[in-house]
Amino acid sequence: MESVTLSALEHYAYCPRQCALIFLEQVWQENGHTMEGRIMHESAHDSSSRLRDGVKIVTDLELNSERLGLHGRADVVEFQRQGGIWRPYPVEYKKGRPKQGCDADKVQLCGQALCLEEMLNVSLTEGALFYGQTRRRLTVKFTEALRCRTEEVARAVHELLEQGRTPPPEQKNGCGACSLKELCLPELASLRAADYVQQLCGENE
Repeated sequence: MESVTLSALEHYAYCPRQCALIFLEQVWQENGHTMEGRIMHESAHDSSSRLRDGVKIVTDLELNSERLGLHGRADVVEFQRQGGIWRPYPVEYKKGRPKQGCDADKVQLCGQALCLEEMLNVSLTEGALFYGQTRRRLTVKFTEALRCRTEEVARAVHELLEQGRTPPPEQKNGCGACSLKELCLPELASLRAADYVQQLCGENE
């Protein structure tokens, strides 16, 4: 099984078509949201490992899971000493605020936790998402439901990439903020092909 990046889990959980456009069709278009997010991640990675208040803070840690076929890098992993061992606590940085009705961020964080568990032979109960807009952490419990959801998304991403087919457009609440909106054309979901062609011809007259 070919390994896929952890970020693909977030993209798929947010929108399977977005995931396919990025990882199958290799298209990307940056907007203000993605630029701010990229700068925030670079800032999180721009420091060496350090010890603070008895906690080892490691940035840009390489992760991988052979079982799930995943790889990537964690923004921050805090190692807290418990019972004579250093137990990892992943922290993922996000630009905005918690997404209502969408578990994409939690799925990505749980994917990191599953990698850490496999790599270090430990069991993790929680991690955190740090949102730049609120400047606060959101604690995420790695429940059985979230673990199952994350593994389901991982399998779905592998299947999507193996099949090599991009899902059709679908109009969603989050389309307006997506940097790929102009390439995705979600408005096609509500138009017949003939109507869309007529609309294009009308715009070019």
